[in-house]
Amino acid sequence: MKTLDQWFEEYAVSHQNPKNKAIHYICVPAIFFSIVGLLMSIPTTFLNNLLHLNQPIIENWAVVVLLFVLIFYIRLSISMAIKIAIFSMLCVILNYYIGQFVPLWAFSIGVFVVAWIGQFYGHNIEGKKPSFLKDIQFLLIGPAWVVQNLFSKK
Repeated sequence: MKTLDQWFEEYAVSHQNPKNKAIHYICVPAIFFSIVGLLMSIPTTFLNNLLHLNQPIIENWAVVVLLFVLIFYIRLSISMAIKIAIFSMLCVILNYYIGQFVPLWAFSIGVFVVAWIGQFYGHNIEGKKPSFLKDIQFLLIGPAWVVQNLFSKK
């Protein structure tokens, strides 16, 4: 199994151009955020019947999926898993409140599409294919790479 630093080194190969990096700093969190919103849009009847918590902010499919995502990060780095968990909680909370005012699924699809257009534009500038085309796990490395580059001391 690769270490987090090894993943970052490999990911960085196709993320050298400053414009592409800047686009990723915006679009990767936006994609993560929109996926959380899409997952929160899935009907929760099964979860409600199973858990009986009556707490929609935690009784939704996004929280279930994010628990498994955090296992991936815990295996790589406890400190990164904590950072991603905090970001994930913010995504869940913000999506919950957005969903009180607009159809969350529609809003999330819009963010998702625009962010992916940005991602592919950034890779066009870079002149390299997105890393996830080589290994799907890079879809989870991207958010950690953004956190590492924006919020960690070098």
